[in-house]
Amino acid sequence: MPGSATAADAVGYRPLPFSIAYGMTGSEGDAEDLVQDTFLNLTKADQAGTSITNLKAYLTTSVTRLGINHLGSARVRRETYVGEWLPEPVVVTADRPGPAEYAELADSLSIAFLLLLETLSPVERAVFLLREAFGYGYPEIANAVGKSEANCRQILTRARKHLAPAGQPVDLPPPPARRTEGDELARRFFAATEGGDLDALLDLLAPGVVFHGDGGGKARALGKSLTGIRRVAQLLIGGLRRNRKLGVSRRPATVNGRPGSVLYDAEGRIASVLVLEIADGAIQAVHAVNNPDKLRHLGPVSDIGLLPGK
Repeated sequence: MPGSATAADAVGYRPLPFSIAYGMTGSEGDAEDLVQDTFLNLTKADQAGTSITNLKAYLTTSVTRLGINHLGSARVRRETYVGEWLPEPVVVTADRPGPAEYAELADSLSIAFLLLLETLSPVERAVFLLREAFGYGYPEIANAVGKSEANCRQILTRARKHLAPAGQPVDLPPPPARRTEGDELARRFFAATEGGDLDALLDLLAPGVVFHGDGGGKARALGKSLTGIRRVAQLLIGGLRRNRKLGVSRRPATVNGRPGSVLYDAEGRIASVLVLEIADGAIQAVHAVNNPDKLRHLGPVSDIGLLPGK
């Protein structure tokens, strides 16, 4: 495949390695870096005269192996992270449609799914991601991670056993009917929280609902997850009431393919991203990303919720 043709053909495949890289890292910025390195490797291979007969397989293998290597250093950083860690949100709004990568991401990787992946080793994560989120066969997975097919089957079995103690099913993409239902539940959720209607909010929350907040030690957030339907409801209503007094506004958004919202301060800067996990006709979890480092890719970040000295 000639050099110019290789580069041109690879552009059409870009959403796939980006989605795999994001699934491996949970960070849009890190995913962009891994994709850039993947395309750099492709250019070097082409310049060296290497024959690439299956471009999709090459890109998948390259970005997967780069992701596995990346997770070694990333895991060290996570161990010293302040408070709860949540993935960097991928956000689509009416005025921010996002690049082509989001179309594939929205159907693949929810916040809940990425949090489950955090419990796996790098190779387990790669195998589980390629099989469960992207539907790869074992021959393709084996090539991507450099293991035998039999070994990959064992790795997947081990990964599933690791996830079982979490007590929750893997949050795979919902069918269109469920998405429509989720949008309606989200509309009612935000109406109840903004209106201070505790009873209406309690009707929408699952008995085991969990609230997760990520401030990264830089913005206000709970130190650990909050459970209990009434406690979560009261936290949500109280938080949005304080936001209104500070002039914070909200715009609906799709976050990692799930219903959510972006919160803006009075100057139009981003203060937080909220995303809802919905299943069985109820809201199972609420995730709030307040860490400014995880919001900068979306636009100017507010200082309204920053801790003193940050």
